[in-house]
Amino acid sequence: MSSSPTLSTIRLIEFEGLGPGPLAGRMLADLGAQVKLIARPVQGAVSAQLGGDEAHNPLRRGKQVVVLDLKQPADRDRAIELVMGADALIEGQRPGVMERLGLGPEVFAQRHPRLVYGRMTGWGQTGPLARVAGHDLNYVALTGLLSLSARPGQLPMVPPTVLGDGAGALGLAFGIVCALLEARHTGRGRVVDAAIVDIVQSLGGIAHWIHANGQLGNGPGAPPSPFHDSPFYDVYACACGGQVTVAALEPPFYALLLNKLGLTDVDPARQYETADWPALKARFTALFASRSRDEWCALLEGTDVCFAPVLGMVEAAAHPHNAARRRPQGT
Repeated sequence: MSSSPTLSTIRLIEFEGLGPGPLAGRMLADLGAQVKLIARPVQGAVSAQLGGDEAHNPLRRGKQVVVLDLKQPADRDRAIELVMGADALIEGQRPGVMERLGLGPEVFAQRHPRLVYGRMTGWGQTGPLARVAGHDLNYVALTGLLSLSARPGQLPMVPPTVLGDGAGALGLAFGIVCALLEARHTGRGRVVDAAIVDIVQSLGGIAHWIHANGQLGNGPGAPPSPFHDSPFYDVYACACGGQVTVAALEPPFYALLLNKLGLTDVDPARQYETADWPALKARFTALFASRSRDEWCALLEGTDVCFAPVLGMVEAAAHPHNAARRRPQGT
């Protein structure tokens, strides 16, 4: 078998953008794609505020940076030349911007028919919202999934920007690879319209399925949900100020959790008796608050109770499981 990176024969041009476009480019670069990043002469305000110095931007890892001012005819011609030598393209501008620059898909449709043209947006290229501004939080809100993060009577939690942007990057990278496979067989590329709102909606398919079955929902009149109201699927505070999670949805895992917690008077066969949940959740809350997070880790981590501590970013990087996953196989 070949030891070359998976996408080592793929040449990709990325037009500099924010968030999901650059992340998709890095995903493909990490798989071996030869990525040339066409960067602006001046760093954008949002990128500077959130990401700091471009010289240390991790989203540029594995990419060759080419600085071009696309408003200048000579630089625009150079960009076209680079695209003509590529297999795929990534752009994350608002709909119509690339067309106004003379770099839209129609420019390459006849001259480079094998090109896969990847377009990363929040709302997509069409639809009533296509040309209005938005960000991760807005896109996730429109899918219905943001509402599921709310506790009863409370506002939904603002998710970190990985939910929409990360999903969008993954969807764009997947769509580009699929289109490249087709282009190799047919000689014809295609436009990949990767909209965050569509991709998050698709990734939320399981949630929508469970919601349709009456098991997921927290609005007025919604029945008790295992994911919002049960004692066995929640985040609990510990004596040290840290938190832990349990997610024992399956009866065998729930029975083991009760055993580990010493709750021998609780009948595991009544796991889904929703009338029992409020009192039992209060017991779980008091019990987890009686010990430190480290003590709970010593008792529960590595068992089938479906447990994990809530870690900070630095802690997560140092956790033994995450560290082991970063090491090459066989070392």
